[in-house]
Amino acid sequence: MSNINAVITNIRNIMRQDRGISGDAQRLEQLGWMLFLKIIDDKDQELELLKDDYVSVIPDDLQWRSWAADKEGITGEELIKFVEADLFPTLRKLTETNFEQLAKIVQEVFDGNNNYMKSGYEMRKVINKLNEIDFNKSKDKQVFGEIYERILTELRDAGNKGEYYTPRAITKFMTQMTNPKLKDKVLDPACGTGGFLTAAIDHVRGKYVKTVKHEQILQESIFGWELKPVAYVLGLTNLILHDIDVPDYHYIDSLKTEYNGIKNKDRVEVILANPPFGASVADGVESNFPASFRCKESADLFVVLMMQLLKENGRAAIVLPDGSITGDGVKARIRERLLTSCNLHTIVRLPQTAFFPAAVSTNLLFFEKGKPTEEVWFYQHKLPDGQKSYSKTKPIRFEEFEPLVAWWGDRKESDLAWKLRVEDLVNWDLDIKNPHVEEEEHEYSSVELLGMLHDSFRESDKILGQLKKGLK
Repeated sequence: MSNINAVITNIRNIMRQDRGISGDAQRLEQLGWMLFLKIIDDKDQELELLKDDYVSVIPDDLQWRSWAADKEGITGEELIKFVEADLFPTLRKLTETNFEQLAKIVQEVFDGNNNYMKSGYEMRKVINKLNEIDFNKSKDKQVFGEIYERILTELRDAGNKGEYYTPRAITKFMTQMTNPKLKDKVLDPACGTGGFLTAAIDHVRGKYVKTVKHEQILQESIFGWELKPVAYVLGLTNLILHDIDVPDYHYIDSLKTEYNGIKNKDRVEVILANPPFGASVADGVESNFPASFRCKESADLFVVLMMQLLKENGRAAIVLPDGSITGDGVKARIRERLLTSCNLHTIVRLPQTAFFPAAVSTNLLFFEKGKPTEEVWFYQHKLPDGQKSYSKTKPIRFEEFEPLVAWWGDRKESDLAWKLRVEDLVNWDLDIKNPHVEEEEHEYSSVELLGMLHDSFRESDKILGQLKKGLK
């Protein structure tokens, strides 16, 4: 088996030589659609062996094996012309009646992405490197999971404000505590790269899938929506690598969903999500929501939308920043709706660096729809002993949640756990500090402070650039 780490590193270095690639975001978008086509073709070849009547949704001449698999195949200007004049235009207008849903997914991928590479010779080198990976080999698939995490880190570092990808330890913990079962419809309306959905797939397969019929039920129970094109393509590849044959995963702005048009048939049993926060919504989107909940903060509108998307007795686990669990006006009215229409039974308060490199204070909210909240349990997740913060080399680990998992079924107050009755909340404010410990002033190392300062400067540069663009 090839060293996939080396393959991805080589691809990055090759792309840097191409004059059409400007920065990490474009490189990741380029890698995204190429990986997607390669993975689709690997899966197609597997299905062709298993099913006599299987026909790929991709036209024969556009399949990866037809133009990319031969390392001595088309290159230079001929390759660029093929990609820009044949591949993209055809797949953007794909109409395949036999596999309508999969055709729509392929169409969405190529509608939302672009070919940035200008040199067909450099593109051929990238293609040949990708051909060293066989996504039908379980070892390659397993190792790719680690590479996928690295791509996510790069995407986060190249991303915009509000793009904080959820550490795998957190998605696994939230999924385990919500416990999606077979036949539960599971939705992430801010799906990003599919981390929550793949955690749900692993959880249900591990606990409940025993037969081929069970697997078919699971295949039809996983749903995701995502607006950012690069994250969308990575999410698709993630679901396909998790053996979801036709992902019900769409390139849409969830906040444009017609709020009053959501009927019971559209609702789901489980929502797992980390909605974007600190990001403004598209112009006019807020008018889609009831007047008392209209605002420009994406996370707050997602809370309203997710309550509407849950069935009665449905369960949700979501990530929210401190800014969404406190505040007056619209924020207070949204929290009031949450606490009066759902049982918000648990809030897990995370250390500020849990989403490193973003220094954002976040919370995990667990609630069930259908009856009002009487009391809220709070649990303070602490950093491991001797560790001052999470970092690139010391990220949050699933094992750290073991005390919390043990506490979950037998709740008692402690130095880390406390509860409040709803009538004791002031203005529905949920930003409740741990009453058992004095607030400690966190001491950061010089390296951590420099990193946070660097992130702050980078964010300031982006805002200045947007202001200059707006003034022009």
